[in-house]
Amino acid sequence: MVKGTIGYEAPVPCFEARNISVADVPASRSAIWEVLRSPDLLAEMTPLIDSISVDGDHWCWKLGGISALGVEVAPAFTEKMTFTPEREIRFEHDPVGGPERAGAAGVYTLSDNDDGSTHLEIDITLHVELPLPKLSRRAVQRIMQASMERTGDAFARRLYAHLGVDPTAATQQTIRAS
Repeated sequence: MVKGTIGYEAPVPCFEARNISVADVPASRSAIWEVLRSPDLLAEMTPLIDSISVDGDHWCWKLGGISALGVEVAPAFTEKMTFTPEREIRFEHDPVGGPERAGAAGVYTLSDNDDGSTHLEIDITLHVELPLPKLSRRAVQRIMQASMERTGDAFARRLYAHLGVDPTAATQQTIRAS
């Protein structure tokens, strides 16, 4: 759950969406790891992310404008990052400078396949507080889910291009887990 509140006088609903993507990428685990642990490369390859700044084990993710049902937000949120070299990156929302209206939690997991490719799993849950009626929950969460899926697909294309991988040589599956 998102820590903090955005400061409205009335409680603001928190909307949530989860996306799990799984791929077998014909590239080494260390090559993929270098991308995932680099805030600059990760921001460059992930649509909607304008930048990621680092302060120790905290990364501040700054997103571009996102519109949903007439409300546009450009949230920034702080994630505590935990790295297990070339195996796993865990992140959880952990604002250090005060309340934030958005956050994420999840894990990137990498493992070797017998054929030399890398099995990559990305499980992300996004939370955002929006000044919208609770009745709009389904519509907002559908928009969030669709946006996460498009973002994941674009990230995969950019990752493959960066690694010099033919996208048709990779297997990719999005598991919708809203």
